[in-house]
Amino acid sequence: MRPGRIIMLVLGTLSALLGLGLLAGAGAVGWANYQQRDSGFFTTPVERFAADSYALTSPRLDIMTESSFPETSPVVPGSIMLRGSAADPAKAIFIGIAPQADVAAYLAGVNHSEIVDVRFAPFRVQYREVPGTSVPARPADQTFWTALATGPGTQELQWDLRPGTWAVVIMNADATAPVAVDLRAGARSDLLWPVFVGLLIGGILFLLIGVPLIVFGAAGLGKGTPPAGPGTPAQAYAGQAVPGQQANAAQPYAAGAPPGVPPPTRPGAGVVYPARLSGYLDPNLSRWKWLFKWFLAIPHFIVLFFLWFAFGVVTIVAWFAILFTGHYPRSLFNFNVGVIRWSWRVAFYCYGALGTDRYPPFTLERTDYPADFDVDYPEKLSHGLVLVKSWLLAFPHLLIIALLTGTAQTWVYHDGEWLQVNAGMSLFGLLVFIAGVILLFTGVYSRGLFDFLMGLNRWIYRVTTYVALMRDEYPPFHLDMGPRDPGEAAAIPSAVTPPGPGYAPLPAGPGAPGGPGSPPPVYGQPGPGVTGQSGLGGAGQPGPGPATAGRPRASRVSTVSAGRQPPGRISRTPPPTRKTRPARTAPPARTSHRPPNTSGTTAAAAGQLTRAARPHWCARVTLPARFCGRQRFAIPLPC
Repeated sequence: MRPGRIIMLVLGTLSALLGLGLLAGAGAVGWANYQQRDSGFFTTPVERFAADSYALTSPRLDIMTESSFPETSPVVPGSIMLRGSAADPAKAIFIGIAPQADVAAYLAGVNHSEIVDVRFAPFRVQYREVPGTSVPARPADQTFWTALATGPGTQELQWDLRPGTWAVVIMNADATAPVAVDLRAGARSDLLWPVFVGLLIGGILFLLIGVPLIVFGAAGLGKGTPPAGPGTPAQAYAGQAVPGQQANAAQPYAAGAPPGVPPPTRPGAGVVYPARLSGYLDPNLSRWKWLFKWFLAIPHFIVLFFLWFAFGVVTIVAWFAILFTGHYPRSLFNFNVGVIRWSWRVAFYCYGALGTDRYPPFTLERTDYPADFDVDYPEKLSHGLVLVKSWLLAFPHLLIIALLTGTAQTWVYHDGEWLQVNAGMSLFGLLVFIAGVILLFTGVYSRGLFDFLMGLNRWIYRVTTYVALMRDEYPPFHLDMGPRDPGEAAAIPSAVTPPGPGYAPLPAGPGAPGGPGSPPPVYGQPGPGVTGQSGLGGAGQPGPGPATAGRPRASRVSTVSAGRQPPGRISRTPPPTRKTRPARTAPPARTSHRPPNTSGTTAAAAGQLTRAARPHWCARVTLPARFCGRQRFAIPLPC
């Protein structure tokens, strides 16, 4: 990775984040300024304030009381509004604002209540009682009020803010106790418009600086790493056999097992899609390391925060490029594929599968890590689909993914209102946790559970590829389970039974199905050697592969009729056929225990048996003439 491009990406991300924050602030301030148009105010709901004292007072209001703002300063660009009425319609209300010192002198020795805290969702008010025995004079007769409103019914007071220390007083107009009023407060500011303009300009400038830095940085990181073509397998990692080489047996999915070949996926056991995800379970998983892998992956989470922000910006740029040109810029495409690949490695390591203890590499490129992801580069994309596929067409998939990965929600009634709270972890997270608990106590990772988690991850990342505008092919509603992606199965030689001791090696030369030179799989279709596919997660039925295509006819018929025996072996049980008369040209029965000197296809089969093992011949199977043409053959069998 190039350091200069990384620095550009980081600086661009920080600048764009700051720009988005300023634009968000500009939106909030602009909405507030719009709401207070035509001398309007931001108001609170009407609530009742009541106390058994003579007066309700506010805490001291300090407005520009620093030494640099003397009390003789001009009016502050803002105002407040108080509107209220007495709870008892027979009484008049008094609302006044005065300097804090004058209010304290007026209420000295008078029992009054100071409002300490007010909350509106739900409404709660907290008072601080100030004891006293004196009876106050009528408030309207005092001369120190800066602004006041008094009288029966609803009264409203508006006051332009001034520097100083102030207090609000609410009483009955006749200075009696108790006090109970229905009150609403409001405020407005004349500074909102200039603040809105400043935030808007600053946000746009930072975005104009950050977005080009992100695009150029991403394009530089995406150069030199072209995506692989259809059917290209992932690089082999430590302990994995290279596809196409002979292997004798697959190792179990168990921690502590010797490293070997992961359990093979039958070629074409799923639907081929141009986004390929693979992940191979580590045979030596630690029992307890998964408990703190999330802590070890914190550096990756920090890097992925910047990468995914850049991913979003690059996807928006690609949206316009596809809309007008029909092409996804290749360097930006490679960068986005690398970001998804990085995320999949981290997920496979710590929270998406717990499949390996090997620390993920800090790179966008493909490596020998046991988890890999790749997408075939599209030469042409639809101009019209880009408008709807990310949200409208992908909605069914997004709904399924939300059900699998979203947490359960419930509604709780608390403090007079309904609150939405989380009720537990997601289904996907629960399955990963169960796999970790099983590993902790048994040291074995359940193969079925691992395959199912791989299928869910494969589904999620296919939809991510489609939503990110990287392919036009609609993701299949198919749970392709197992470590190997169906799109990579073309690199595995297809066969009925994997090779082992005493079996003939599988062909993997040029031109062989699944070998070098074979045609790539077709997207959305079963892989090679399959005649059909089953439902969700089901595998198709294999067709004739290299192990049976070149076999002599007699041996092939015997193997099929015997119920899929291993290549090169012949069943001891004669095929279930109807009783037939012997052909006229049938040779006399042989009583020798040595293999008969046959010719043609029978000789080839007998020779293959002789090379595999030379046992004592004590039985033979007679094939009817309808299997072998006009002549009936006798095939000896070992004891």
